[in-house]
Amino acid sequence: MTLDVKLYDRDPRYIPRVAAVHDMCGYGTCSLTAAIAILSAAGCNACPVPTALFSAHTLFPVYTFHDTTAMLDGYLDAWKSEGVDLDAVYSGFLGSAAQVAVIERLWRDYPRALKVVDPVMGDNGEIYPTYTQDMCRAMGRLASGADILLPNLTEAAILTGRDYPGQSLSEREVTDWLSALLALGARHVVLKGVDRGDGLIRNYVAGAETGAEACVRIEHRRMPFMAPGTGDVFASALCGAVMAGRGLAESARIAGEFVRSAMEHTPDQPGHELRGASFELSLGQLTALVRG
Repeated sequence: MTLDVKLYDRDPRYIPRVAAVHDMCGYGTCSLTAAIAILSAAGCNACPVPTALFSAHTLFPVYTFHDTTAMLDGYLDAWKSEGVDLDAVYSGFLGSAAQVAVIERLWRDYPRALKVVDPVMGDNGEIYPTYTQDMCRAMGRLASGADILLPNLTEAAILTGRDYPGQSLSEREVTDWLSALLALGARHVVLKGVDRGDGLIRNYVAGAETGAEACVRIEHRRMPFMAPGTGDVFASALCGAVMAGRGLAESARIAGEFVRSAMEHTPDQPGHELRGASFELSLGQLTALVRG
C-alpha cells in the first residue's frame, strides 16, 4: 500500500473518546446501534450524540422519527461544563440541516479531535426519505473540513453535484471522482462500494497530499446478497481501527473484512433483509486490534 498514513497515535494504556454523532434506531443494525458496539470493541469510549430517534431504520415500511436538534446545544453545553474532552468526532446520519452547525461546534470545541465524516444521505442513487436538498447542501460544509470523508457513490454524486454514476466505475473514472471529492477540501477520502459485477467490492483511499492518482485500491469478496447498515458498520469499524493506531489504508482493509465477516453471519438471522448486517459475532476481530 503506497498510502497508509497514521492519523492517531494510540497509547495502549489509554481509551480514546469518540463522539458518535448519529441517529438511534430501536430496531435494525445501523447508526448508533452499530457505532457504540463497534467502537467499544476497538477499545474506544463511544460518546453518543443522538441526532434523531427512530423506532426502526427507514427501509422498514413503518417507523417513527423524532428530530433531536432542539436538545443538542444544551447537551453539548453540559459536556463543556463537565470538562469532557474528545479524541475524535465521528458523524453520520443527521436529523436536520441545522445539525451541521452542531457538528461544526464540536469541531470548534475540540480542535485536536480527528474529524471523521460519513456523509450519510442515500444509496443506490436515491436520497434517504428524511433528507431534504437543504440538508444535502449543508453536508458539503462537513465534507470540506473532514480529516476522513467516507462517501458511497450516491453521496459522492450529491456532494460534487454530479449525476449518479452507478456502481461500476473504471479505474480512470475512480481517479476522476476521487479528485472531485478531494477538491471539496477533505484531507483524506475513502470512496466506498465500486462493484463491477465480478464478485468483488472495491474501496479506494486517497489523500490530499498525494492526490487521487496515488490512491490505494482495496478489494473484498462480495457476498451474493445485500443488507442494510453495511455503510455504518464499515465506517464505524474504520474509525475504530484508526483510533487503534492503524494506518488509514489498513483501517479500510480491516473495515471491509469486518463487513464481509458480518455478512457471512447475516443470512442465519430472522428478517435479515430488513434487520441488517449482523456484526455482533465478529466484534472480536476489532478487539484483537487493540490487544495485538
